[in-house]
Parts: sequence; C-alpha cells; structure tokens
Amino acid sequence: MTPTIRPPAVAGSFYPADPAELVRTVDELLADVSNKPAAAAPKVLIVPHAGYVYSGPVAASAYAHLKQAARAIRRVVLLGPVHRVPIRGLALPEAQALATPLGVIPVDADAVHAIAHLPQVGVSAAAHALEHSLEVQLPFLQRMLGDFSVVPLAVGDATPGEVAEVIDALWGGAETLIVISSDLSHYLPYAVARDVDGETAQQILALGPDTLTHEQACGATPVNGLLSVARRRRLRPALLDLRNSGDTAGPRDQVVGYSAFAFYEDAAHVH
Repeated sequence: MTPTIRPPAVAGSFYPADPAELVRTVDELLADVSNKPAAAAPKVLIVPHAGYVYSGPVAASAYAHLKQAARAIRRVVLLGPVHRVPIRGLALPEAQALATPLGVIPVDADAVHAIAHLPQVGVSAAAHALEHSLEVQLPFLQRMLGDFSVVPLAVGDATPGEVAEVIDALWGGAETLIVISSDLSHYLPYAVARDVDGETAQQILALGPDTLTHEQACGATPVNGLLSVARRRRLRPALLDLRNSGDTAGPRDQVVGYSAFAFYEDAAHVH
C-alpha cells in the first residue's frame, strides 16, 4: 500500500521550492553560524519558524549543534503551535509521511502507536494541511541528519502537563531528538521587543515557571510543557541566539522575536 504523504504547503513562500536552491540556502545558513557546537549532543532544541529570510539564521544556530549527534539521531519529535486550525490537545497528521522539496520523511509508526492511547492526542489532517510551524523545520533536519523518522505534533489548546506527558512518552535515548517550534513576541517596536524577548529568554533559561503567554511566544503551549519536563529531568539549557526580524531582514517599527535554545541532559541523569 502506498503511504499517504502530506505535501509541502509553504515551499516557495517561507523557503525556496527549488531543491537545489533550498539546499544552497540551508547550507549557507548553517555555514554562517558563528557559535561553535558543544561537545555534548543536545536532547531538545527550541527554534523559530518564520520565513527563512527572517528567522533562518537563528534556526540554523540551533541546528548546527546537531553535527556531532547527527549519526545517532533516528527520530525527531517535532512540536509546533497551530496557526490556522484551532484544536484541542495535540494532533498527529493522517499522513504516513511528510514531503519537502528535498524528499519524503516517514512518520514514526511506533511512536504514533506509543501515544495513541493518550486522551489529549488526536489525529487531524486539517490542522497539519497548511501549518508552517512544523514544515519549515524539515529541510534543516534533512540537511543535518541521515535517515530519520518524524513525529509531527500540532499543538493546540493543552496544559503544560498534557504536553509534558507526550514528551515523556517519546523521550527515548540518544536516537531521539525533540524540537519545539516557536517564535517569540509579535509586532512590537524593536526596542520593546528586545526587552520583552530578553525577559522571556531568562524565564526559559530558569526552566520556568511554565506560565509563558502567547504574547511572549506563539509556541508558549509546547514550550511550557517542555519547561515542566526540563525541571523534572534536570536539563541544562543554553541560549544559542536571540534576535528579531529587525536584526535579520525586516523594518524595526514592528518586529517578530526569534530565539534558539539547546537543552542538554546531565550525564548522571541519562538512563
């Protein structure tokens, strides 16, 4: 039976639709990252999800840190907020694979089975059909990793505990990377955004409280769930990049904030 594939929805708008141009764009963004990856492999990344011209440099600063771990990672658990279709809980796609101009990534059937019993996890083709928060991460992952599967979760109205339960269920070992897709503040003046986003970054670095609002981060719901997990598992957070669209490609009267974080497991707490 041929697997059903979710086609790309924002190729040609958020990122190049031409495969060769997309490879060149992503590779140049990764090559421009100045902060050198740590020796340890991150377990979790927080990355932004705007058009590459705006947030691509910030996203690349996180993905560049996968270089050492790329061979080990076989599964990516990807959580991002819904922008178009409101949903309750977290939604998997109906599709069995996700496509980008760079190829097709299988949805991890074992992982889907592992969380299917959770009441907050459902299936929604509509929530995924036009959603960009997950899709824009895929070309970066395709360029950094070898063969891997994905667990794409569109996050709607959910508590930090409900998100944390899903993250815990899919935690795995070195083979599993968790990626949270979120921008920060939206449409504030440049100087105001810097202050607001700076405070948000400090809250994330302090691992909570997990009370981030959607004014602070559009992906506040999955980020709050992560913070709950990060405290319990004693993850070590690192801020990799904090900028906004006024720093990258846009005017400064109204900007959108972007951040990149990596979270590391203490070797003593890796099971």
